[in-house]
Amino acid sequence: MTIIEKTDALIVGYTLIDNDHDEFISLLNKLESADNATFPALFQQLYEQTEQHFDRENQLMQQFSFPGETEHKGEHQRVLGEFKQFKSRVDKGLIAFGRSFVKDRLPQWFGLHVTTMDSALAAHIKVQSQA
Repeated sequence: MTIIEKTDALIVGYTLIDNDHDEFISLLNKLESADNATFPALFQQLYEQTEQHFDRENQLMQQFSFPGETEHKGEHQRVLGEFKQFKSRVDKGLIAFGRSFVKDRLPQWFGLHVTTMDSALAAHIKVQSQA
């Protein structure tokens, strides 16, 4: 089963961000079909990928003087905080909590985040790059 299908709506048109999103989608979809023995390692991998992805976006926001930087970084911090709470449960063997987060929380958040905040960042980078 696939949790998130890659669609045109999830492409922001900036390669670095789109590549991170592709990896996020791939890991999220792998978690959907992972057995309980494999799930914790994949969840850890998704967490680490998300941290790195957010770090790259944060650097881009600073580099290109993105006006929505404070709000966007705040959203990253909020999601990582939520992620850490679920990761601590998965680390204790409470796999069902991680599965719920992966299936019920992350896909909806991701779709909204990409189509609003990340799209705005990519559009800003394009304009700044042409200036």
